[in-house]
Amino acid sequence: MTTIPNSPSARLPKIHLDKSLVGRFEALASAMMRRSPEVGERLMDEIARAKLVAPGKLRDDIVTIGSEVTYRDLGTGRLQTVFVVYPEDADIDQHRISVLTPVGVALLGLSPGAAISWITRDDETRQLEVVTVKPPTTQ
Repeated sequence: MTTIPNSPSARLPKIHLDKSLVGRFEALASAMMRRSPEVGERLMDEIARAKLVAPGKLRDDIVTIGSEVTYRDLGTGRLQTVFVVYPEDADIDQHRISVLTPVGVALLGLSPGAAISWITRDDETRQLEVVTVKPPTTQ
């Protein structure tokens, strides 16, 4: 049985977010409501259910802005490695996906072994599982 994100029967994995980033995430989600309400709403839902963690206390294996994430599409078995970034830093050719994409929202706050359903821009429900997470590199 496939569960749809945000449905009452969905068993969503626990997520953790750096609480210092929440204001920016909320602003991005609000701005997204006009262009793509389903993505904006999904980001707001993820923020609402997240355990907020003090800056510097977020474990290195939790997906956050700048993380390098390898995940498996559970439908195809295909592995993909991406960096989750703010919209202005997105560059698909460099595997840098915006936190405002359906898969970016789905990955946010997850750790290795966590699986979640997400809905593509084509309205297709997919499932992914996080395989590895590398922390953001400090510059």
